[in-house]
Amino acid sequence: MWGEDWPFSGIQTFAHLPHHKCLLDMEKKFDIGVIGVPFDTAVSYRPGARFGPQAIRKASQRQTSMRGFNFRADINPYQDWASVVDCGDVPVTPMDNSLALKMMTAAYNNLLSHNSKSDKSSLPPRFVTLGGDHSIILPALRALRKTYGRLAVIHFDSHLDTWAPSKYPNFWHSDASEFTHGSMLWIAHNEGLLTENNNVHAGLRTRLSGTDFNDYEDDETVGFHRIEADEIMEGGIQSIVEKIKSVIPSDVPVYISVDIDVLDPSAAPGTGTTEVGGWLTREMIRIIRELEDLNIVGADIVEVSPPYDPTEITALAGAQIAYELITNMVKKGPTDPEIVRRNLELSENLDENLKSFGLSDNSKVLLDTKHKEQVVLHP
Repeated sequence: MWGEDWPFSGIQTFAHLPHHKCLLDMEKKFDIGVIGVPFDTAVSYRPGARFGPQAIRKASQRQTSMRGFNFRADINPYQDWASVVDCGDVPVTPMDNSLALKMMTAAYNNLLSHNSKSDKSSLPPRFVTLGGDHSIILPALRALRKTYGRLAVIHFDSHLDTWAPSKYPNFWHSDASEFTHGSMLWIAHNEGLLTENNNVHAGLRTRLSGTDFNDYEDDETVGFHRIEADEIMEGGIQSIVEKIKSVIPSDVPVYISVDIDVLDPSAAPGTGTTEVGGWLTREMIRIIRELEDLNIVGADIVEVSPPYDPTEITALAGAQIAYELITNMVKKGPTDPEIVRRNLELSENLDENLKSFGLSDNSKVLLDTKHKEQVVLHP
């Protein structure tokens, strides 16, 4: 009698999904979880993304399981095989970034120790994270690496985020200062979390350091291919999709990370480091839809900073992108355990080869030309 809420009524979970404190209730089974990580003290410019999860949930209120059919994908992701829930937020500290990183890493390890509800899946639930600044991808990748092996990352962003700490020069230094929303993929590479050469940036239009393309050279060493935002004007959306798929194998676990600043500021002004000349929301949606055949084992939408957008269009774009990512996970179905088994085996072989050359995940650190004595933060 009283089971249905209007979009403007009820507790504001994502898309009015059932809410469970997944970090506390370890007996709860589900297949896809939405988890908020309200952390933004690793930013290099404007803070505010700690309010992103709340804003994205509020913007998702016109999504419901009753009216959730995705006409672009021909399914309703909230009424299909998967049990989709809102897991609440990780209560991460804003006071100490070293402690925050430990907390977030422990939280993702906890979340991935749940069991899936569907009898079709023998693997843990998958998660779509609502950030938070972009640094939150590092603890997610750390936890996923243990379950799936090295991950292929599709990184939608206007910036590289593979910068070494010395690209943020400062006389004052600490280990914690190396963990930023622009260095976390550099750290992830050094920790052996990423595939060696099957990662891609899409939507780039950042300014670079110095007077040449040294940032791009460093980026290639980290294992990324690059697709610049302007390329969409030359070949259209399909050319972007084809370039992504030429880099990402069809038989590896994939993590999709969407920094909202991949969109043009006209479509997403509420973010910390805006860059003009970006993509439109409809282009971003179409690109995600074209990636539905990939083996997505995790995803995030980050850097939504509502203080800079009183119109809420940034959060609305974030909510739609999260919906599309959930749709992809549901439409593809449970992750094939054989793909995971092979990837874990390949990852272990690569680690052994590195050790045979006197290297290991935590020692395979890219030299930082200005601070060679620095080391990455270890799990």
